[in-house]
Amino acid sequence: KATEAAPQAVPGFWDPRRRPDRPDLSRLTVIRFLTETDYPPFNFTGPDGNPAGFNVDLARSLCDEIKVTCTIQMRRFETLIDALATNRGDAIIASMAVTPQLRAKVDFTDPYYRAPARFVSRRDNVMPEIRPEYLEGKKVGVIAGTSHEAYLKAMFTDAEIHSYPDNDTLRAALRRGEVDFIFGDAISLAFWINGTDSAECCAFSGGPFVESRYFGEGVGIAVRKGNDLLRQSLNWALFRIWEKGRFTDLWLRYFSISPF
Repeated sequence: KATEAAPQAVPGFWDPRRRPDRPDLSRLTVIRFLTETDYPPFNFTGPDGNPAGFNVDLARSLCDEIKVTCTIQMRRFETLIDALATNRGDAIIASMAVTPQLRAKVDFTDPYYRAPARFVSRRDNVMPEIRPEYLEGKKVGVIAGTSHEAYLKAMFTDAEIHSYPDNDTLRAALRRGEVDFIFGDAISLAFWINGTDSAECCAFSGGPFVESRYFGEGVGIAVRKGNDLLRQSLNWALFRIWEKGRFTDLWLRYFSISPF
C-alpha cells in the first residue's frame, strides 16, 4: 500500500517555468531503446519473455508522446555503451547514473530520478540515524566494485566492510546475520524490503545519502554524442509526461515504499 508521504517522494526534476522547446519531431522515424536484462523493478524480463519494468513503461510513454515507433532490446548492462556506440541502438534507458566518466562517452537527457544510497539492517537493529562513528566495528556489506563500496571506504573508515559479488549474496548475508548492515541503491533496496524475497526481515536505517560525486547527478537516458535531436525530443517528452501527471502515476505504481 502507498505510504502517506508517497506523493512528496515522487522525484520531480522539472521546473514548470522552464518548458523545453518542442523539437522537430517529424525528423524522428524510429527510436531503438536499449535496456538491461535484470534490474527489477526498473528493467527485467516479464513472465511472457518481453521487456518489463519502470524504465520500459517510461520508454513506451515517451514513444507515445513523441508519436514515433519504438523498439526495446534487452542486453547485459556492461554491453550497453558499446551497443550504443556501434549503432545497435539509439538510446539507453537502464537506470544509468550521470557521471563525468560516462559524460565523456555519451550525452544524457535531463535526469528523471535520483538514486540515493541507504543502509538496511534487520528489523531488530534499526537505527534512526547513521553517522560514520556509529558504525565503528560494525560489519557492513556492499557490492564489490560499486560507487557504494568506494563511498564506504572513504567515509566509513572504522566500519568492517564486507564486499559481495551481487545483490542476492549481499542480501542473504544480512538475513543470515553475517553483517549488521548493507549499503546500496535505495530504490532497489526499497523494492526488496517491500517484496516477498526479504521475508519481512529488514528495514531502512538512517536517511538517504545523495553525494553526487559518488552517486551521480541523477539518472538519465543516454544517447550517442552529438545526437541533439533525439536528446532534445526525449527531454521535451519527459517534461510533457511529468506535466500531465503520467510520470507520478507510473512512479507510484512501482514504488509504494518511498526510497527517499
